[in-house]
Amino acid sequence: MVTHHATNDTHYRGRFAPSPTGPLHFGSLVSALASYLDAKKHHGQWIVRLEDVDGSRCKTQYAEQILHTLHSYGLVSDELIRVQSQHSDQYEQYLLLLKKRHAVFACNCTRQSLADYHGQHPHVCHSTTDLAHSWRLHTSGQAYCCEDAIQGELLFENDLASNAPVLKRKDGYFSYQLAVVVDDHLQQITHLVRGADLIDTTAQQLYLYDLFGWQAPEMCHIPLITNHTGDKISKQNHAKAIQNGHLPTLLRALHYLRIDFSPGDEQANSIESALTYAIRHWQPSRLKGIKDLPLEQQDLHFL
Repeated sequence: MVTHHATNDTHYRGRFAPSPTGPLHFGSLVSALASYLDAKKHHGQWIVRLEDVDGSRCKTQYAEQILHTLHSYGLVSDELIRVQSQHSDQYEQYLLLLKKRHAVFACNCTRQSLADYHGQHPHVCHSTTDLAHSWRLHTSGQAYCCEDAIQGELLFENDLASNAPVLKRKDGYFSYQLAVVVDDHLQQITHLVRGADLIDTTAQQLYLYDLFGWQAPEMCHIPLITNHTGDKISKQNHAKAIQNGHLPTLLRALHYLRIDFSPGDEQANSIESALTYAIRHWQPSRLKGIKDLPLEQQDLHFL
């Protein structure tokens, strides 16, 4: 078992990396705020990256809307924004390294042929590069363990043995798993604060970090904002776009991160002052033991 230790880098570099498949919604705002507050609490840098590697779903107008909305809440990247679709050549180079190390294999399988495995791919198939093919990461018996500031100890024992994830699709687009690891390494990201829905991707990412010989960032997963049925507030569930620069929306998002303002707090009279107050009072430990964060009755308009 590999125990993932916190990075020794004393200079904090965090990021928020939305996929522009729709406008920014309330759940994404909460995630953006959490990553921003953690970076600023540690006097670090906060970087925005657009994860538009999936060219079949991502749209330029959504990317512009997301950035405009983030700016309206005072959430501005400390560096130029990296756009994944502009760096396919780099992902290809790192995929080639994995090919040379025999860490990946070509796959002609279809969703229909994998139906018996519930969409997963737990074996090496008999495929050929002469036909349309994806590239998959070999399964592994490696186990990982890491400490999450909110979730506590995360143990991944069988996650890598049950599925060989796609790193490059048949249509030529690279997968999230490869692109996110390459980008976080190249941008020298030291800390990740992201939604708990991404815990399931962690073992595969740690495995890729090991294959490349890179140091993985320290990871922290916040509870998800959920709707009345317990589902994540997401684009897939048709979450509404949030208003730009709306102070009450910002204060509600901070409330879900367990940062509250008492009546009459002067710090809550503008977005800038609210963020300053929130940075000072940000404590991830307040979210420990919380599985998810259901929308309250007065916030159902965010659905």
